[in-house]
Amino acid sequence: MIRHIVFFSAKDKADVERIAEKLGKLGEIPHSDFFEIGVNTKVDQIGTEVDVIVYGEFRDETALAAYKAHPTYDACTAEVRPLREMRYAADFVSRA
Repeated sequence: MIRHIVFFSAKDKADVERIAEKLGKLGEIPHSDFFEIGVNTKVDQIGTEVDVIVYGEFRDETALAAYKAHPTYDACTAEVRPLREMRYAADFVSRA
């Protein structure tokens, strides 16, 4: 299984919920086995620049590639890009 995690920060903190809502459309893409969006509660006071998190689980690299090739992915990216400051992504193979 591939775990796909993406961290976003908002240019304007007033847009955090809007970014989360727009990223939620990614959950409509059928290639993930599990998908969720979270707003950072910032309980840990170190490194609070992350505002929104995308978390997805994919059967394999083929499923992740299909997810990223889906038209909804491109549309969502185009809507969120102007609102975000930073985006960091990480993918790793889970043995769980």
